[in-house]
Amino acid sequence: MKHRHLSKISLIGLALSTSQIAFAEDATSTLPNAKPGECYAKVVLPAQFQTKTEDVVVKEASEKITIIPAKYKWVKEKVMVKEPSTKVVPIEAVYGKATEKVEVSPTRQYWATGLNKASAPASATLIDAAAKAGINLKAATPGQCFVETYVPAKFETKPEKILIRQASASVKVIPAKYEMVSEKVLVKDASKKVVEVPATYETVKEKVLVEPAKTMWKKGHGLAERVDNTTGEIMCLIEVPAKYKTVTKRIIKTKATTKIVETPAEYKTVSVRKLLAAPQEVRTDIPEEFTTVNKTVKTSDEVFSWRPAKAKTNATLTGSKICLKEIPAKYKTLSKRIVKSPATTKVIKIPAEYKFVKVRKLVSAPQENRISIPAKYQTVTKRIKTGEERLEWKRVLCQTNMTKEVIAGIQSALMKRGFNPGPIDGKIGSGTLRAVDAYQQKNNMERGGLTIDTIKSLGVKS
Repeated sequence: MKHRHLSKISLIGLALSTSQIAFAEDATSTLPNAKPGECYAKVVLPAQFQTKTEDVVVKEASEKITIIPAKYKWVKEKVMVKEPSTKVVPIEAVYGKATEKVEVSPTRQYWATGLNKASAPASATLIDAAAKAGINLKAATPGQCFVETYVPAKFETKPEKILIRQASASVKVIPAKYEMVSEKVLVKDASKKVVEVPATYETVKEKVLVEPAKTMWKKGHGLAERVDNTTGEIMCLIEVPAKYKTVTKRIIKTKATTKIVETPAEYKTVSVRKLLAAPQEVRTDIPEEFTTVNKTVKTSDEVFSWRPAKAKTNATLTGSKICLKEIPAKYKTLSKRIVKSPATTKVIKIPAEYKFVKVRKLVSAPQENRISIPAKYQTVTKRIKTGEERLEWKRVLCQTNMTKEVIAGIQSALMKRGFNPGPIDGKIGSGTLRAVDAYQQKNNMERGGLTIDTIKSLGVKS
């Protein structure tokens, strides 16, 4: 490509930058404050990347299980073959005899006309007259006499029931009923055995991202169309796919575990006497017995009206004499049957019967011992983007500092670093610009023109 006028050189970077504006982030909105004679162009600052290492699991952590079996011992155990029972024995009531003195005729007092046997009873009129006269008849004592009429007391005979035998009861015992039955007796406990179930694994392949997808500018081929009188270079934004690495790893399909195998209990059949019906007692009540006795009962009191016979008085006596006479009570002795101790029962306890049998007893239960197996890892290197590509204004060569010597120095520096600019003739051509762009990409520098930073990195004085 032919060399352009020097006033157009500063526009080369600007033309390249302008073609990238649609694809990179524009970090500036205005041109920087330039000094006289300086030229600036919008250039593409490349995206920033960082290399990191990451540990990837290739074998998951697991466990190894070992079983400690259960321990047993044989012991003799006392087993009941005949239940305890009771026997009820009747005890008859004990009776005795007793005598009781029953009053059949109470002691009575009456007023008579004298104290001898032939004396007639005093009338009630005389007794009432004596009471009205101020005689305290109730304070009179037997044998005391008063002068007055006498009204005898009234009595009547009434029958009365007397208890001669207390109520009691007779007791009969219905014995208990039993039957012989067969019964299962435990001779060996049920037990459990823990069995190890190992873990299962499977191998899988996993794609691990080591460098993400990115975009980059690349020289186009074909059209050589000139844009705004520039060199006509075509810059294309291409997509570089992400890079992956396939890692094979072993993962746990099912974890190690255990299962329990149960051993049933063992039994032995023995004959046992079982109680069907408990002993019972039947009581028969014996009622009380009574006898009838006739009693004489006073129904009305005597009435006296007089003064004491021994009292000294100058008054005229009526000639009637009343004396308080006493007839002693009459008794009858009766024999009766009494209960000294009531009929009852006593309970005799019959102890249970036992038999010794051999039984296997658990001493210690089975246990599982788990040993952890750590996971295995593989280190993978990844390239991670830390900053996006952007546009920024940078100083470029312009008419004031663009000389043939500077261009030749840039071409020589590019050639020394392995970037072929074509003939070293001090002229800016497509070969020189392609070499500059390749150098910028290689060194992760801003792209889009011959910037001052690029010239400085090549060691060329502008």
